[in-house]
Amino acid sequence: MKLVKPNIEYKNQVIEYKKEFLDYKENLAGASYLQEYDSYEQWLEFLKDNEEESTKHTEVTADEFLLIRENDNRVIGMINIRHALNGYLYNYGGHIGYSVKKSERRKGYAKEMLKMALQHCIKFKMDKVLLTCNANNIASERTIKACGGVLENEVLNGGTLVKRYWIKL
Repeated sequence: MKLVKPNIEYKNQVIEYKKEFLDYKENLAGASYLQEYDSYEQWLEFLKDNEEESTKHTEVTADEFLLIRENDNRVIGMINIRHALNGYLYNYGGHIGYSVKKSERRKGYAKEMLKMALQHCIKFKMDKVLLTCNANNIASERTIKACGGVLENEVLNGGTLVKRYWIKL
């Protein structure tokens, strides 16, 4: 398994990834607004811009990665690392968002992807990271705990209960 920046090589796979989530009416977590883009190339530009403070399109800079299974070069998951927290991210979104293809879940990929992302957080000079999940997302909660997440509290976001975990690096 490896994390790579999205690039043109993975265009068709990322489009398939997006379609799978939309077909299942699932939240495309950790995909940096992929669902908002009809053009893959425009999405790549958005990602590149968002890595730098001077060109970012969102409130915080971030890096996007694809989880690639090396033996078949397939996109298995996506993960977004936010370099800082604004008010919304501090309360509900956290430093990291991620997702795994429905057909590849329950195989330990999310845990491996999160472990690799935490190594990137160390490179970004973070000493701890916040991860959140909906209280009913047992799989994500297990992943976060398996990577050292310690529950701080639970908060309401609209009508949804959100669990907030910190991981010390």
